[in-house]
Amino acid sequence: MTGSFTSEQLQRLYEVSRAIHSTLESTEALRLIVREAVSLMGASSGSLALVNPTTGLLEIAASEGLPEDASAMSLRPKEGITGWVAHHGEPLRIGDVSADERYISARPEVRSELAVPLFIEEDVRAVLNVDAESVDAFSETDQKLLEELARHATQVIVNTWQYEQHRQRAELLRSLVSVGQTINSNLHLDEVLESITREAAGLGRVKMCSLQLLDPSEEWLEMRAQFGAGTDYRQRPPLSVVESLMGSVVRRRKPMQVLNVQTSAQYQHPETARREGLVSLLCAPLVFGDQSLGTLSVYTEAPHVFSNEEVRTLSALAELSAVAIEKARLYERTVDVEEQLRRNEQLSALGLLAAEVAHEIRNPLTVMKMLYHSMELDFAEGDPRAEDARVLDEKMNHLDQIVDNIVKFARNAEPQMGPVDIPSLLDDLSLLTRHKLQHQQITLVREDAPDLPPVKGDATQLSQAFLNLILNAAEAMQHGGKLQIATTAVEQGVTVTFTDSGPGMTEEQREYAFTGMLSSTKDKGGGLGLAIVAKVVEAHGGRVEVESAPDEGTRIILRLHA
Repeated sequence: MTGSFTSEQLQRLYEVSRAIHSTLESTEALRLIVREAVSLMGASSGSLALVNPTTGLLEIAASEGLPEDASAMSLRPKEGITGWVAHHGEPLRIGDVSADERYISARPEVRSELAVPLFIEEDVRAVLNVDAESVDAFSETDQKLLEELARHATQVIVNTWQYEQHRQRAELLRSLVSVGQTINSNLHLDEVLESITREAAGLGRVKMCSLQLLDPSEEWLEMRAQFGAGTDYRQRPPLSVVESLMGSVVRRRKPMQVLNVQTSAQYQHPETARREGLVSLLCAPLVFGDQSLGTLSVYTEAPHVFSNEEVRTLSALAELSAVAIEKARLYERTVDVEEQLRRNEQLSALGLLAAEVAHEIRNPLTVMKMLYHSMELDFAEGDPRAEDARVLDEKMNHLDQIVDNIVKFARNAEPQMGPVDIPSLLDDLSLLTRHKLQHQQITLVREDAPDLPPVKGDATQLSQAFLNLILNAAEAMQHGGKLQIATTAVEQGVTVTFTDSGPGMTEEQREYAFTGMLSSTKDKGGGLGLAIVAKVVEAHGGRVEVESAPDEGTRIILRLHA
């Protein structure tokens, strides 16, 4: 083909080819192609129209010398000279456009036009046009020259598309990594859901993102988070799993896309989509293991066919999101269990406190009653002191009854003995407290002796005692540290040792570490907690030892009977 050109034309074609290959940025490359085509042909205007794969329309992607409103034109196949070239896949040279009924005017001054198709994988994917303001402005040689330029331009377009695909893929992967880090660094479910929709809305050309979760009955999909939605969409009622399009995504556990939700018979709320300006939809299922949790959906504001890459990316994000959601739910359940354990601990503390109150009051009360009756306060009739003595006796008996009631309540704190596996108990507590320890940058180290025998005890009370020691250690290590929990089998029993790297205790603090709850002077923290530990261990027939010194940490040893 190039052999029919003059050396000057070949040189010019070479320069044009170099110019249009100078960038990989798609918009700039298309603009260069049109500009160089107009210059090479000596034309007054020109344009490059691309076939939209979604609508099939020819849309002007770049132009030179055309008015702005002309650049916004779109043509159907066969419509106009451009549409004819796209449909037939052949070049067309019109010497006088006013005599050609196919011509659609984009600029009144145009008299002649030359248009050539651009083929990509044997399909017409674009049409390159040049216009002139004189009749018969383009020759057969000009046509061949423009066809040769079109072949170069085709390679440029393919290169820019491939570059854009790779760039988008790299951006999607980067976003996916960022999304994974963002949503997995948070443990609160509502914040996790908001992060997911916010990050998903940042992928590609997304206008809005929403996340639906199954309700407890698994019959309805309820919107739990959204990003970019308007009032109408946010107020949309729950979707039926059986009847809705998104419900079918949950049931099939496969992503689904809809080209236009405004006209789709499957989409339940097309009127909402029209008001919100939502057009194309891609919906991916949230699946964790064998369980469907809900859906993650993204919408565009213009018709768009989601590529395989975009489908895979949203699916990967949905998988990460399902893990993050289940992780957040597990954390919430863990917090609930921790709170329940705290309530049980408080009830146990009240029982132990009641026992100590009863003990501390009953002894002096007994002495008071003995002394009162030994005084033989028999006053003469009419003496007002007789009534005072009667009231005093009555009130002491009332106080004695109150102490009896306290003792009855305290009996509920007595341990219910049975075999207890200490390592399993510590495993549960390690799980319950792991977030608190991680938050305070405390490393937990476990050392369990092999074949450790079970101890005879009350699992709930021992768990409360161990929890108090873990929490007290965490309180002592506000800025991080190490907590070591070791179990050892000894003759006729088991020792459980808690060693922290905190500031340690003074001699006076060690002396009063496990004193009675009523005599503790500590405003918060270990005063009540360590007293509970001592009471529990004593109720199990064991003993507590403490080893500590300032700046050397603290070691607390519980000796329990097997």
